[in-house]
Amino acid sequence: MDIGKLAKTLALAAAFSATSCFAQQFKALLFTKTDGWHHDSINAGVTAIQDLSKLHNFEVFWTEDAGRVMNDDWLKNYDVVIFLNTTGNILNDEQQAAFERYIQAGGGFAGIHSASDTEYEWEWYTNMVGHMFHIHPAVQTAVMNVEDPNFPGMDRFAPRFIFTEEWYEFDAPRTDDLNYLLSVDEKTYKPEANWGVKKGKGMGDFHPVSWYKEYDGGRAFYTALGHMPATYKDADFMHHVYGGIYWAATGNSFTAGD
Repeated sequence: MDIGKLAKTLALAAAFSATSCFAQQFKALLFTKTDGWHHDSINAGVTAIQDLSKLHNFEVFWTEDAGRVMNDDWLKNYDVVIFLNTTGNILNDEQQAAFERYIQAGGGFAGIHSASDTEYEWEWYTNMVGHMFHIHPAVQTAVMNVEDPNFPGMDRFAPRFIFTEEWYEFDAPRTDDLNYLLSVDEKTYKPEANWGVKKGKGMGDFHPVSWYKEYDGGRAFYTALGHMPATYKDADFMHHVYGGIYWAATGNSFTAGD
């Protein structure tokens, strides 16, 4: 027996085994650029998603540098792009076009909280997000409803539960194919808001909070939760966030048991 060949074979086998054991299941680009309000919760959210990546064995790269990552060469390396508390106009025309091509090629989008307060003039983006932010009242505790348990990350929520949040009031749906996951019961908090130049009185009997859809060849998930830094320490909320990231990255479904 050739001892040298045997050693080389064993070394290659060990390397392959190690690579297989530690291969991460998908890659996520975490994007937090702002051009407007900058949430105090961004750093807490980044840390929480980095922790999720360790818990669920996926790779995450965090940046605020659109010039670096919003192009075909970078985006093709990722299965999902997460907009965490982005605000305002954050991408130029070339970067927007690259992101559109990314979704059209089967990529995933996961928007958290003020991702709906981003790029109002980019119609393709607003259609992808589904609803855009209008106004919010003061942070309050309210009762939430599970609208659809058959989606990844919904399995830890009771059918009705309390949650404390900055309850976003949204405009009308931008498309008619949104699949709603969570809503908030406006009878359980005070939805009125008055900012002088802008006013709100709530959304009425149905006030959505989270939803998802297939979009332009890819997948899009959104949750309005995530305003406060402490929210990112809530294990049930982070399980919900992971479910959206996981679905957007993989397209894998989930069916709730009895």
